[in-house]
Amino acid sequence: MFLLYEYDFFWTFLIISILVPILAFSISGVLAPISKGPEKLSTYESGIESMDDAWLQFRIRYYMFALVFVVFDVETGFLYPWAMNFNVLGVSVFIEALIFMLILIIGLVYAWRKGALEWS
Repeated sequence: MFLLYEYDFFWTFLIISILVPILAFSISGVLAPISKGPEKLSTYESGIESMDDAWLQFRIRYYMFALVFVVFDVETGFLYPWAMNFNVLGVSVFIEALIFMLILIIGLVYAWRKGALEWS
């Protein structure tokens, strides 16, 4: 039977976690001083006057390298629970982990061939 009172702590936490950021942004919006001028809207870099526009184009290679890093960083987050419960989960989960790693290795080889891992 579905009992609604079992979820009281969940609903309380959910409401509080929604209200706290809303209240924080509302209070800061009301109390913050509003002064817009040329000095406020200028680009600030360590107290030195900026020489160029703040919008610079970066090479796509940096983004590709970061994306490959994030993918393999998240992979370790997924593999850690499998490694900790290896004895309990059995052979089927081990095969699933191997398939998961095989897909990621194929992605790594693809990124390597496309040159996403080279800086030159």
